[in-house]
Amino acid sequence: MSSQHENLEREFNDLEAKLGSAELIADNVAYAAAAKRYNELQKIVGRLREQRSLREDIEVAEEMLNEADGEDAATLQAEIETADQRLVELDDELLELLVLRDPNDSKNVIVEIRGAEGGEEANLFAHDLYQMYQSFATRRGWKSELLGATPSPMGGYTEVAFTLAGDDVWRHMKHEGGPHRVQRVPVTESQGRVHTSSATVSVLPEADDVEVRIDDNDLEVNVYRSSGPGGQSVNTTDSAVRIIHKPTGLVVTMQDEKSQLQNKSKALRVLRARLLELEQRRQAEELSGMRKGQIGGGGRSEKIRTYNFKENRLTDHRIGLTLYKLDRILSGELGEVNDALVAHERDLALGKAKQ
Repeated sequence: MSSQHENLEREFNDLEAKLGSAELIADNVAYAAAAKRYNELQKIVGRLREQRSLREDIEVAEEMLNEADGEDAATLQAEIETADQRLVELDDELLELLVLRDPNDSKNVIVEIRGAEGGEEANLFAHDLYQMYQSFATRRGWKSELLGATPSPMGGYTEVAFTLAGDDVWRHMKHEGGPHRVQRVPVTESQGRVHTSSATVSVLPEADDVEVRIDDNDLEVNVYRSSGPGGQSVNTTDSAVRIIHKPTGLVVTMQDEKSQLQNKSKALRVLRARLLELEQRRQAEELSGMRKGQIGGGGRSEKIRTYNFKENRLTDHRIGLTLYKLDRILSGELGEVNDALVAHERDLALGKAKQ
């Protein structure tokens, strides 16, 4: 076992012992961090122990094979080959966990959807995407929280932001970032002609307070009366909040809650996520020299995926995948598309890591 593996197993054993201590349990923040790290290490250490056990089994089987013959020899040889194949699989799994791990894998996400080109039809499509992700989240057992939404006149969204929390949420949702194109007959089209519109999806890892420190002196906070749907009380108090981060120029607005403090809290969560994404983008640019943003210009010609209602077809242009069950996908059956994207990313990464 390498020194790295020994250190990881030692850390895992230490955490296992500490998680039962009353002192750690009393500190909610520290306990949550320790439990998250324990779950990460559990996957790694489990494979390390399986790997060690298999090698011991192979060694014993090879010794027995030297003295076996006939049917016994054939059985032992088959067991050795099966164990060898599993060792190869474990090497790939450990490579993925130790080398290819995305630093955001343990984070929850903030998703922002905006209607782009196509007027009200784009806003209606943004609403469809929101519903699709909500249903997908339910299927995967993730929790969703609406942060803010700006409804459009016909029931769509000019923009909507929400969080998703759960196992592997970043690993799966990060592939949804980008321009999404829709081809269908709008409800406002009297001639039955197909129109092309688009909406943009931004997926950001949610930052912890300790990752992104925000200086209050860098913030310009404005409060005003909320507008739009929300009942009589919405427009009677200055509860809406707009926060401007002066060093970067980032602007976040929240008005869904009746409480000014709640709107400010939600706005700060979004701001932290955007600042974390900016910093990670800067680091990526330093490493690679360039980075294509998720959103692009939001134009119809820039797209990661096309939703064609007439043909009941979804095409993901990044991997050339086409499925003729758009209705089911929009109802939340996004797994086949998403799993293909995750597998494609993994295969590319493993290929590069082994070169």
